[in-house]
Amino acid sequence: MTSTQKTTAVPALDWNVNALDLDAYLRRVGVSADSVSVRNLAALHEAHVRSIPFENVDVLLGRPPSLELPDLTAKLVHSRRGGYCFEHGLLFAAALERLGYGVTRCVGRVGFTRPEMPETHLVLLVDVGAERFLADVGFGSGLLRPLPLADGANTEYGGWPFRLRRDGRYWLLEAPTGDSGDLGDPGDGWRVEHGFDETPKRPVDYEVANHYVATHANSPFTRRLIVQRRDHGVSRKLLGRHYLVEYTDGRQAESTVVTPDELGDVLRSLDIVVEGADLARLREVYAGE
Repeated sequence: MTSTQKTTAVPALDWNVNALDLDAYLRRVGVSADSVSVRNLAALHEAHVRSIPFENVDVLLGRPPSLELPDLTAKLVHSRRGGYCFEHGLLFAAALERLGYGVTRCVGRVGFTRPEMPETHLVLLVDVGAERFLADVGFGSGLLRPLPLADGANTEYGGWPFRLRRDGRYWLLEAPTGDSGDLGDPGDGWRVEHGFDETPKRPVDYEVANHYVATHANSPFTRRLIVQRRDHGVSRKLLGRHYLVEYTDGRQAESTVVTPDELGDVLRSLDIVVEGADLARLREVYAGE
């Protein structure tokens, strides 16, 4: 007698990628619609990180960000605004799929070694032929270019070292402990930035995580303004009242305090335009941090 094992089909998911204005997106990041290749994936990833800011302005204004692709396009592409990981990742995934890349949308856990930390970070796994890469455009102080999904893969591109380490079914993205930040645990000179596995996620998974990140009192994004820009050799951050510029060439980091009156100008210097009633309200919230 033989037995068969019943399997449950994974439902087809509609990510609505055709809602993306691809031409406008490519103009926003300053690249062309080139053929699928490892080189072109790297160039597009870097262009996205260097062009679109990481920021949580809407959260502090009491507006949980929409993850609908038309809204992401309006905000991150057509307006001089940015967003956080869910916004960046879903936008980038849509652009990749429209360009012909295979994309798996996954979720990571920032502060992976700490048991109280939820899964609240969107990561992408991108297939180019037989190769698979970690694409992580929405981490703020993360990769400029993708990393091959391989144990021990590492990079120092742009002056920013990272490595990938396999731990059972999980992949851990690590940075040197000497790099600034307070997430992860040190070990052999490296700390864990976030950990993830290769399980595909559904749109509703990001809706749930986005609700937590944008509304929960324990979320770091509901407590202070966070803006980050990373480029070759330099990182600029506005973390609450503190504006920090870090360099990879050994120069000492620069730190200044930003007043509410200076906030609009500082945001514009980071390529984020907030004006009128939104800026007035943001200054009120900022003054109370």
